[in-house]
Amino acid sequence: MQIPSLRVVAIIQARMGSSRLPGKTLQPILGKPMLGYLIERLKKSCLLSDIMIATTELPEDDAIAKFGISNSIPVFRGSVEDVLDRYRLAAKESNAGVIVRITGDCPLIDPEVVDQGIDLFLRAFPRYDYVSNTLQRTFPRGLDVEVFSRQALEKATEIAVDEIEREHVTLPIVRHPELFSLFNFCYKKDYSHYRWTVDTREDFILIAKLIEMSFPKSPSFEDLLQLNREHPELEIINAHITQKIP
Repeated sequence: MQIPSLRVVAIIQARMGSSRLPGKTLQPILGKPMLGYLIERLKKSCLLSDIMIATTELPEDDAIAKFGISNSIPVFRGSVEDVLDRYRLAAKESNAGVIVRITGDCPLIDPEVVDQGIDLFLRAFPRYDYVSNTLQRTFPRGLDVEVFSRQALEKATEIAVDEIEREHVTLPIVRHPELFSLFNFCYKKDYSHYRWTVDTREDFILIAKLIEMSFPKSPSFEDLLQLNREHPELEIINAHITQKIP
């Protein structure tokens, strides 16, 4: 089967404001901002056409825009509250046919997992509107990948009515399987109990330790699993943290 030639853009949702850990996006680890690790890993993807940062128009997010520009990453600035419309406009500006949603608090995102989601989407195109590994979680939280069509994003923007759907970009899609064709991919074992995303100080401490213990290597998903097996005490650092819904 010939894979369609579509412009696939990873749009990183990032801002400095955070109720639990303000400024987390640019928190340094070994002298490099957390967002830098995320971008560095996404650049290793074989299937992405481009990477864009979607941040807000708030003055506090000037630092994120400056970081993106200084690293030759296109930046779109939009609504603070209506993240869904920010994504829609960012996708339009980047001329994306397919969007890969990545959040700025996932510095350990694995490019191979990202490519797995993109490959599944493209090989089945146009069968699925949305492909992810989050509908049924088997990957650690922090390796979240959501791939969806520009058309699905436009439709989601039209039907989303409540505040939570405007804030959480893909909720209007996953809440309406009667309108969108959804597909979930899983790992061979369930590692969803691992929390490799940064929402709190404890999360950041764990991520920093994982990066420091792997340095100078950019660890793969398998490397990180092995590190956790060898150091089970790492999981305890943020095991008590509850995820904000959804």
